Amino acid sequence: MFKKDQIIKVKLTDLAEKNFYYGKLDNGMSVFVKGLVTIGDIVNAKIIKIKKNYLICDLVSFITKSSSRVDPKCEYFGLCGGCKLQHVNYSKQLIFKRKVVEDSIKHIGGFVNLHCEDCISSKKKFYYRNKVDFSFTDLRYLSDEELNLNPDKMVKRVDFALGFHPSGCHSKAIDIDKCHLISSILNQILNLIRTFCITHKNQLPIYSTRTHTGELRNLVIREGFNSGEIMVNLVTTTHQRQLMQKLANELISVFNDQITTFVNSTTNAKNTVAVGQKEYCMIGNGFIVDILHNYKFQISPNSFFQTNTHQAEKLFEEMISLSEFNKKNIVYDLCCGTGAISILASKHCKKVLGIEINKNAINDAKTNAKLNNIFNCEFIHLDINKLSNIQDIMDKFGKPNTIIIDPPRAGLSIKSIQTILKLKPEKIIYISCNPSSFARDAKIICETFYNFNLCKLIDLFPQTNHVELISKFILK
Repeated sequence: MFKKDQIIKVKLTDLAEKNFYYGKLDNGMSVFVKGLVTIGDIVNAKIIKIKKNYLICDLVSFITKSSSRVDPKCEYFGLCGGCKLQHVNYSKQLIFKRKVVEDSIKHIGGFVNLHCEDCISSKKKFYYRNKVDFSFTDLRYLSDEELNLNPDKMVKRVDFALGFHPSGCHSKAIDIDKCHLISSILNQILNLIRTFCITHKNQLPIYSTRTHTGELRNLVIREGFNSGEIMVNLVTTTHQRQLMQKLANELISVFNDQITTFVNSTTNAKNTVAVGQKEYCMIGNGFIVDILHNYKFQISPNSFFQTNTHQAEKLFEEMISLSEFNKKNIVYDLCCGTGAISILASKHCKKVLGIEINKNAINDAKTNAKLNNIFNCEFIHLDINKLSNIQDIMDKFGKPNTIIIDPPRAGLSIKSIQTILKLKPEKIIYISCNPSSFARDAKIICETFYNFNLCKLIDLFPQTNHVELISKFILK
């Protein structure tokens, strides 16, 4: 008989959902443990919930640590909600990610005999992100050590943080001095802006989601890995031109011409999403350009672009290989973003239609086609959930042989899947960063006219529990 708060000993043998790890007691009872554990750890765990067939536990202490463990590089590991696998050997990370995808496809999608290839590794294990989004908050997350300190002995302010949210907590943020997923210069920019904002705290109070007052919301920095261009985007409630010009002058003074553009985006939205409604360009043209497979891509503050440039090149190579285009093909690229997939595919087919809900991204996509002298791509601003006029689009552009989908993490809506199925392309290429939503969508697609038997994995996000996958559905 088990009791709440009882300490049990268990060996962890498998991954489970929602950052839990699985083990089984000698009597057959299943155990799910949450904490900084991994497969192979033998731990003491405290029971926090008792269910009929399983126990939910918190980690208390280690008895024996797994041989796959490594020392985390980051001082914020365990607090920050980002790099959840930094304590695991990289080769094991790839195995874990493959298993997460296979479990989702099997348990959510219902696909039993599906082949999932080994995850393609990333050459860079750290410092690979070309974009980072930091949050401002007036509630700094305190470690257990800090909670026991006298407020006068705090090294950092309690009412200011610029960094990342801890796992499961969006009202607070960990004040980050250095992130190991971005380059040295991006970390330097982060710290300069932090100092500037603290110095001018009276003019730039932090926006509060409780009172809906204040100025500072988000700091987004982008870096063109192949071009060297850098964009700084400070998201505030209002535009204080003199103050922003002062910050721009400091950025120029310290970083010279390394910062290509500095944008102050403003929004009066009550949420904390790092998207501005209006943009004020203080340095440069308000965008950066990066290069993928010798194609140039203009990227605006709110446009989507794959966050791992080098791995994105591998992803697109797999996409071209899997699609097996020919010069007679008409391709629809749904959720096309800044047009990277459309432009890369254009070389191999007759013509490509890119569809995207973000107007800024569509403008970038049109510019990118011109930048690269691509004349067989067309881009339209449209919500794929509202493709009621799909017949008009087909009459104008032609029926697609291939549809490529790269949706947000939430996946596709029923309406958009129904529209795709009405089009009945010969092939559907689905790119996803969320195995669960992909498996759900794949099940619906295969209930009708399509077969699905291959899934390729590319690790775009080393040290995290995220993975990118690409698959092909073929018309029966």
